[in-house]
Amino acid sequence: MSKHPLVHVEFSSSDTEASGKFFSDVFGWNVVQMPELNYATFEAGEGIGGGFNPVTDEYPAGTVIVYINTDDIEATLVKIEKHGGKTIAPKMEVPEMGWMALFTDPTGNMIGLWTEMPR
Repeated sequence: MSKHPLVHVEFSSSDTEASGKFFSDVFGWNVVQMPELNYATFEAGEGIGGGFNPVTDEYPAGTVIVYINTDDIEATLVKIEKHGGKTIAPKMEVPEMGWMALFTDPTGNMIGLWTEMPR
């Protein structure tokens, strides 16, 4: 069994409040607004959780980013590059939550890496 499960998914949103309300009303997801980060998170029942990214030039409407868990982001990025992927955003801290990075696979799909901060 892989130790690299999917752990988070992000949808682009031009209005995180409206997106949160939509998914809460339609699917019953628990949505938490984080205005200080211009972001909202969601819990989708037994499925993986995620969040709503603001629409920007880097994340246009329609962008969906899936995050894969890894114990070592830097080593995983080296392996990704060795196999034809490209680092888009190096390891960065998400305060009080963990660390993330973004890469593209050889096809050009943007995918995230995630390491949770020890509790």
